[in-house]
Amino acid sequence: MDKEQLMSLLKSENFNEKIINAFSKVKRENFVNTNMKNMAYENIALPISESETISQPSTIALALSMLKPKENQKILEIGSGCGYVLALISEIVGENGKVFGVEIVKELAERSRINLKNYKNIEIFNLNGNKGLLERAPFNRILISAALEEVPNEILSQLDEKGILVAPIGPGFMQTLTSIRKIEENFIIEKEIPGFIFVHFVK
Repeated sequence: MDKEQLMSLLKSENFNEKIINAFSKVKRENFVNTNMKNMAYENIALPISESETISQPSTIALALSMLKPKENQKILEIGSGCGYVLALISEIVGENGKVFGVEIVKELAERSRINLKNYKNIEIFNLNGNKGLLERAPFNRILISAALEEVPNEILSQLDEKGILVAPIGPGFMQTLTSIRKIEENFIIEKEIPGFIFVHFVK
């Protein structure tokens, strides 16, 4: 599959125009391992380290559609890996938005800084994400790109009022992609889509 075919696939799944445009602008081949560049636009997850992967594009698009990012928002991704999703979010929030990535694997955090050197609205932190990123909170949106059984309250508390968090939640090897909205200090599940496999959240 090439980029044009991937774009046709995403359009056929009725993702909104802002998400489609972000995928059109960001070159996935710049974020995958050198020996896999010929597979960059296949709709599959690809390994980027011994323990982490870059998720398949249709899964990322679904997570972003549930996240509902908007222009000028402040967004955190925990488990930001090689930086591909950060780049997509950056395109959506625009130059006046702000995007933060937290990645526990030092090699990937450093690689993502190189991959994203031309993005002025992205900041990368090489940290354990189990406490979120309190020093930059609150956030309009939080995306967790690793599987966990429940979202820590410390991360939920970093959502702004009416903010949305999206995460793959569930035990074992199968998770439910879940969106949670904060309303007056309550956390309301808005949507759940089962049947996903993510790398596990490192605590």
